[in-house]
This record gives sequence, C-alpha cells and structure tokens, in this order.
Amino acid sequence: MGARKKWVQIGIFAIVLIIGVFTIITNLSASDSKKYPQVGDKATNFSLVGLDGKTHELSDFKGKPVLINFWGTFCPPCKEEMPALQKQYDKWSKEGVIFLEVNVDKNKVTVQGFMDQYKLNMPVLLDAKEVVRKQYGVMDYPTTFFIGTDGKVAVKKIGQMTEAFVDETLTKIAGKS
Repeated sequence: MGARKKWVQIGIFAIVLIIGVFTIITNLSASDSKKYPQVGDKATNFSLVGLDGKTHELSDFKGKPVLINFWGTFCPPCKEEMPALQKQYDKWSKEGVIFLEVNVDKNKVTVQGFMDQYKLNMPVLLDAKEVVRKQYGVMDYPTTFFIGTDGKVAVKKIGQMTEAFVDETLTKIAGKS
C-alpha cells in the first residue's frame, strides 16, 4: 500500500511540474508586441494625475504628436537629459507637440522639488503605483515613446536622448521639415 501511495505522489508532482514548466515557457515566449505597445502599434490610452493636480488622459491629445517620457529623480541619465527635453518642450509645445513626463517616484514633493530646482516646466504626470509603466512594459529609465498624429508609436527609445535626437524625431513625427 505504501509503494502505491508513493507513486501517486510522484504522479501528482510530475503533473504539477509539467504545468509549471508550461506556464513559464508560455510567459517567456510570449511576444512583447502582444503585451506592450511597440513601434507601429496604437499607443495604449492611460489616465494620470499631473503635478498640476489635473487628470490627463492620452486620448485627450488625439491627432497631435506626443512624447511620453518615463523617468525618475533617482535616475542619473534621466536627470542629464532633462535640460535637453526642456529646450525641446519650449520649442515644440508652440508647434502643438504634447510632452508628457511620466514620473515613477513615490513622493510628489520630491518630484516637485526636482522640477523647481532645475527650473523645469514640462507637464509631469505621476505614476507612483507604476500602472502606466507596466502597461507600456518599461523596464529601464529613461524610456521614451514618440506617438504620431495617427495615435501609433512611431519611435521607442530606451536610454538617454540627446537634444538633437529629440529634435530630429519630433521633426519627423510632427511632419515639419
């Protein structure tokens, strides 16, 4: 009787192991393009509260080029690219390009202090619970999505950007020459 019980336990363990391995393989092999927006995909809509206290929704900017930059005050490359982004914001916001700086810090006061210290006035959206970061599959900071007027991701840039890169990319997606 004891040997039979042992074989039943081994059988159950084998089934659980097979299901576990199958689940892991399925999740690892799932295409990122099915999980997160990639170049050519429609940008996933989201709604976040900004430092200004207002709720901002991506769909509010339908038909306009949008730059979505995921960043944190804890990220040295993010800090380094902020002056370049501010200069491009000053230039392109007059042309109708929307900048959404999605911050993933946990503390609103820290973010506001950073913006004040560096004299930055770009719209900052607060994603302290990282809901939108996860929606977009952002793993590294900074990560920037350039959304065309058609609402699709035109360019996805992981890592720090130069001012020239931002300018050239916005020129392409905004249809300016």
